[in-house]
Amino acid sequence: MTSSTRLGLGAHGFVDEGYGPVMDAFRANFADRDDVGAGCAVYVDGRPVVDVWGGIADRRSGRRWTRDTSAVIFSCSKGVLAICVYRLRQEGRLDLDIPIATYWPGFGRNGKAAITLRDAMSHRAGIPCVDVDLTLEDVLSWHPVISAIEAQEPLSQPQAGHLYHPMTYGWLVGEVIRRVSGLMPGQYLREAIANPRGLETWIGLPEDARASVAWMEAPLPDEDSPEARIAARLSEANPVVQRSATMGGAYAFPADGDFVTFNDPAIQAAEIPGANGISTPRSLARLYASCVSEVDGPRLLSDASIADATRVRSEGLQLSGMPDDGARWGTGFQLASPPSQPMLGSGSFGHAGAGGQLGFADADRRVGFAYLSNQMGGYGDARARELTTALAGALRA
Repeated sequence: MTSSTRLGLGAHGFVDEGYGPVMDAFRANFADRDDVGAGCAVYVDGRPVVDVWGGIADRRSGRRWTRDTSAVIFSCSKGVLAICVYRLRQEGRLDLDIPIATYWPGFGRNGKAAITLRDAMSHRAGIPCVDVDLTLEDVLSWHPVISAIEAQEPLSQPQAGHLYHPMTYGWLVGEVIRRVSGLMPGQYLREAIANPRGLETWIGLPEDARASVAWMEAPLPDEDSPEARIAARLSEANPVVQRSATMGGAYAFPADGDFVTFNDPAIQAAEIPGANGISTPRSLARLYASCVSEVDGPRLLSDASIADATRVRSEGLQLSGMPDDGARWGTGFQLASPPSQPMLGSGSFGHAGAGGQLGFADADRRVGFAYLSNQMGGYGDARARELTTALAGALRA
């Protein structure tokens, strides 16, 4: 093991013998890819082999990124929520393949009676946004969004194809968790998983953890590619794409000018379960490692759950017309999605997050991985991909 309080170029932490290429890629993200502050953690067979961090957590004050710095994980939250769902399924408390209205009767109104939780978790519910204009207060209060979803007619039926649900995913899945468990999804995460395993991972940030959170920086420019230009044009011109990211104009996303809206303490403290999770890299990697190996207790997910979750449910061109970057989804989890997000291969499941965040497990290699940064990247951001490519090489060596 290489262990040090400083590993060069402002990097701190440790890498196990043989995992030096991951540290090299981590350093290169600062030197060549504009990272400001970041951390990367890897577990293999339940044991930490990489835990590195460096840079600046908050450029306003100069606060350094430390071992305990956390960051907004954006859509990595969806994978965390999926772990919660599969835990409830393993306990026999819910079924993915019966209508959501079985648990949430009001959901079945206006053409949604047959939509299942699996449909919602595979981005096939046809409710990527709501028609009504919501305020920030509405979104932070939970129930106004639930009422809006109940009144909504789906834009498409599950068999028609998939359409990424960047925000509504959290309420569709989270309300089922709430009705089945009696707890808000973030509270369920804390009580059932995070607290027993000592994880610094939250949906709904507690006040006593606020000082650890990095200040997110507005996205870097998109790469200059045909796909990036198409994505930018559709994001501006397609009202569904616009409304799906902003909850009907409740907030700008990802940023209002130079201000990343999820820096707002009120947004961080609320529950927007598909997007406002916050975690340290170490805890997110350990959470995923716990799905495929014994870490701080028995495995979180059974072999049967992993097999079910990793069956491809949605891939290819979306109904919105957004470019196909290879993204593939199982049930609740993003799967290995080359070329944009190859992870480690066919055994990988987790989720990427806006601006370059990534957390996943690999069942074949018994790996848990996380990379979090406070410098949001643009379309085509390569930082997480470079780290996973380096990790794949180290595992093969």
